[in-house]
Amino acid sequence: MAGEGERDEGEGLADRRALGPPPRPSSRYSVIVGLLFLAIILVAFFNSISTEDSGTLGLDQEEADLPLPEFAVPVAVSDLPGDANVAQDDCSSAEIPCPEGDERTPACRVEGPDVIRVCDYFDRPFVLSFWFTKGGDCETQQDIVSAVSAEFRGEVNFLSVNIRDDRDTVRELVTERGWEMPVGYDHDGAVASLYRVGGCPTFAFAYPGGILHRAHIGELDAGELSSEVENLLVATRRKASADD
Repeated sequence: MAGEGERDEGEGLADRRALGPPPRPSSRYSVIVGLLFLAIILVAFFNSISTEDSGTLGLDQEEADLPLPEFAVPVAVSDLPGDANVAQDDCSSAEIPCPEGDERTPACRVEGPDVIRVCDYFDRPFVLSFWFTKGGDCETQQDIVSAVSAEFRGEVNFLSVNIRDDRDTVRELVTERGWEMPVGYDHDGAVASLYRVGGCPTFAFAYPGGILHRAHIGELDAGELSSEVENLLVATRRKASADD
């Protein structure tokens, strides 16, 4: 009956009110759970950005000897506007897919006085470094790259690429710090996406011809970076001997 249903429902509500709300975890318990969850996230994050070769360039260490993707970017200190060109000269393979709907001139065929083409650095052993200031502090690392690039001038090519920072800020940094290596500007992050840059800084060490020797994520002091370059030179000579 309607009356009985209403009475039963009312009694049920009264019973629930009498019991009170369900018990909540203590504030101490909630804090502990929250801290544990945060710790798990932080561990995963730092592992992802500090582990060598962890996703850098989309390649594992075992997959070295693959060609570096091609790109062209504006010289950072120039007034040349525009995004990076990442159209490949030969992007028919699964290794480097063609950008969808991209019918631009291939990156390494772009011409202009304020254009940096990565292919122009493939005539020698090559060190490519990616950096940004948003969420990172890589300026000091680029100071080291500049110093080491001077140490190996004439033997090894160096190129630094900034990712999506304010253009005026990048110009000021390059000028004020007197960096000697060329610095390109990846305005929209297309190059970073192509190379799957996993942290700041990210390095690629390549043989002549733009063939990847190894990749590294994370800071290197002057001695460590010099050692990496020396190792690249040794590996280059060994590779050349094996190819003869």
